[in-house]
Amino acid sequence: MRGERLPPALFEHTQRLLGSVLTFTGPADTLVSTYFRANDKLGHRERGVLAETVFAILRRKLEFGQHAVSGTGSQERRLALLGLAFTRGIASVELVATPEEATWLEHVGQIDPASLAPRVRTNLPAWLYDRLAARFDATELEALAAALNQPAPLDCRVNLIKATRDEVLAGLRESGFSAEPTPMAPNGIRLAGKPALQKHPLFMSGAIEVQDEGSQLLCQLVAPRRGEMIVDFCAGAGGKTLAIGAAMRSTGRLYAFDVSEKRLAKLKPRLARSGLSNVYPVMIDSENDSKIKRLAGKIDRVLVDAPCSGLGTLRRNPDLKWRQSPQSVEELTQKQTSILASAARLVKPGGRLVYATCSVLTEENGAIAEGFLAAHPDFVLLPANELLAAQKIGLDTGKYLELLPHRHATDGFFAAVFERRPAAKASVVTSANIDE
Repeated sequence: MRGERLPPALFEHTQRLLGSVLTFTGPADTLVSTYFRANDKLGHRERGVLAETVFAILRRKLEFGQHAVSGTGSQERRLALLGLAFTRGIASVELVATPEEATWLEHVGQIDPASLAPRVRTNLPAWLYDRLAARFDATELEALAAALNQPAPLDCRVNLIKATRDEVLAGLRESGFSAEPTPMAPNGIRLAGKPALQKHPLFMSGAIEVQDEGSQLLCQLVAPRRGEMIVDFCAGAGGKTLAIGAAMRSTGRLYAFDVSEKRLAKLKPRLARSGLSNVYPVMIDSENDSKIKRLAGKIDRVLVDAPCSGLGTLRRNPDLKWRQSPQSVEELTQKQTSILASAARLVKPGGRLVYATCSVLTEENGAIAEGFLAAHPDFVLLPANELLAAQKIGLDTGKYLELLPHRHATDGFFAAVFERRPAAKASVVTSANIDE
């Protein structure tokens, strides 16, 4: 449809969907899915146009909002016209724009982005702009913001239980997909565009799972071994759980903890496709659940992919920058501190603890790691660059893993790796069953 004149009915849907999403009453992708269910006669291509336009407006809301001031009509109409004109070309709105609106769009299209204020160009709320400006110089901040305001590519992880990366690459290319190995993650594949994979035989068989390259690198830092006992402390829908389980070659025991039954339910079909038999989903009521206490000091490796602001995922979830606030981040840092301290109790002497977020904020990342080390002298920091180098992964971001989209073409990720100092006489644990 790109370059085509869109029918007025589709423009009306764009306005209505935009009005729903801009309420920020829930995640944008959830609100979009709800709208599509309520309007089930929309075709696949029409849904693609709607979603692409609405997410483009969310990415550039500040910029479009400034341009919209000079327009006429409702705010939703002005933003919808701008979103379509900038993403699909001005021809896309020829059937719905008045002559005055067409002239206005032509004028806006000629405005030099460099003439806009820096914060407007970056499309960041003031509080977030100020925090990132304290970390990055002006040039790099603009580069970071520009990368965050672009749609993310589609990355997949090859399930080595089912296939090799070369086999999967060959299969995807035979199906007409443009697929390349990810530059850093050893089991990753990057696909051009937004291909539909859900019905592809490789996906349905469990040979591939959708997972950003940065997320895959976090699992490399866990460095699981066969036969170990491992806990994914905040497993969610289980993307990292499945990667860890495959690296264990379906041996040992891998507990997937989460406080949300709904999120764990999403893991079940993925687990069934994966062919793994070593994963044990466990719902907990909090980080202080009695199930956790039974495993204290018995676990080889623990991953804490902590609840966070998600501001490293703005390529996929642009609404988060408008939904988060300094207050919500402060609440999250308190939760992150508590969860990390609780998870640390599981780690046995000589065991590994990995703290990770998909945030780009120092207070959720390095500050949490440093606070943990100060409060837990029985743990030491393991440099992330050395751990990756030992796996022949050519990535050096220093003692922490810090991934940024403008530098690494991944989502924004952070990870700190700790090791519990070996005890003089560590007890040997042979099993611990909490799921039966």
